[in-house]
Amino acid sequence: MSESPSTLSRNLRRGGLLVLLVLLALLAWWLWPAGKAPTGAGGLGGPGAGPARFGFGGPVPVRVAPVTRGDFPIELRALGTVTAYNTAHVRTRVGGELVKVLFEEGQRVKAGDLLAVIDPRPYETALRLAEGQLQQTRAQLKNAEIDLARYQGLYKEDSIARQTLDTQQALVAQYQGQLKVQQATVEEARLNLDFTQIRAPISGRLGLRQVDLGNLLTSNDSTVLVTITQTEPIAVSFTLPEGELPPVLEQLRAGQTLNVEAWDRAERQVLAQGQLESLDNQIDTATGTLRLKARFANSDQRLFPNQFVNARLRVSTRQQAMLIPAAALQYGSRGTFVYVVGEGDTVELRQVSAGPSSGELTVIESGVQPGERLVLEGTDRLRDGSPVQVIEDTPAATAKRDA
Repeated sequence: MSESPSTLSRNLRRGGLLVLLVLLALLAWWLWPAGKAPTGAGGLGGPGAGPARFGFGGPVPVRVAPVTRGDFPIELRALGTVTAYNTAHVRTRVGGELVKVLFEEGQRVKAGDLLAVIDPRPYETALRLAEGQLQQTRAQLKNAEIDLARYQGLYKEDSIARQTLDTQQALVAQYQGQLKVQQATVEEARLNLDFTQIRAPISGRLGLRQVDLGNLLTSNDSTVLVTITQTEPIAVSFTLPEGELPPVLEQLRAGQTLNVEAWDRAERQVLAQGQLESLDNQIDTATGTLRLKARFANSDQRLFPNQFVNARLRVSTRQQAMLIPAAALQYGSRGTFVYVVGEGDTVELRQVSAGPSSGELTVIESGVQPGERLVLEGTDRLRDGSPVQVIEDTPAATAKRDA
């Protein structure tokens, strides 16, 4: 059954009136005075703040920080790689059975420490054989020299021919040559016997063992027994763009020692502190960078070879510079500026000249004075002369933000 025109018209008027009432309620909520914005852990404004959340109808809640003075280090940052000054792959120089392993994995050793022993018995036998042959040659040489002296006397008496004397002189020279060969053989046998004791060629830290006890090794085997890496001191290599090199070169030519810090990959903790040691002799044309190397004592073993770190090269230090939190610095079409909270809790938009920044603090060359308060949070709702309400951090909010 269809409705009559009068009933339909009446229903439309009722629906329009209902929509109008909803719109009026929303408008009243929008324009209702916000009062004091809550300052709990919920941050600026928070639920229920009404129009204060959008910057209308009252002061804008903001957080502030003062301008301070302090020493500011000028640092260049780069991704670096920890490299060992020396790495030795320990191999055997003679063949034989591995009969002793005298080290623990990860152990620190000094150059010359005994690491392992190859079965020495075959080399002891070879040494005794060489020494016996040497003794035999010495006896032959001594007898030949006695005969030569006798022949020289007989030749003076014209009792023997010259040929006999020359033959004996040649025999003595032959035995002298054999004596040198036998002496070299003895030295070689003694050296091979020494090589059965595998010693650390450098000081450093041992890696994981690659060969087990009882294995048969061959001379100059490609199999590595263990690897030794020098970790004290240790180096960090990193690269800098060629545009950042002039201040570094200026300090080095003046004889200054530049400090370098190695930070973890998250840049939350300093792992070690060292000094810049050397620069490469040419710039990489593909990247436009120069490789540098820093030296670290690494006595606490916090740096490992091939570890990635963040290197911070301190070029100089600005004494008593004006510092502001980096979050307070704003960027606009007319340059950099800050919001300064003045008397009556109103903000002033002020142009500043910014210097170097560390990511947390920024040096200001001009535009502000120490002690002035700058807006950190809430800047997107501010205009020059806007009233603000300074929000103080509660302990809970501070701990939450720091975490």
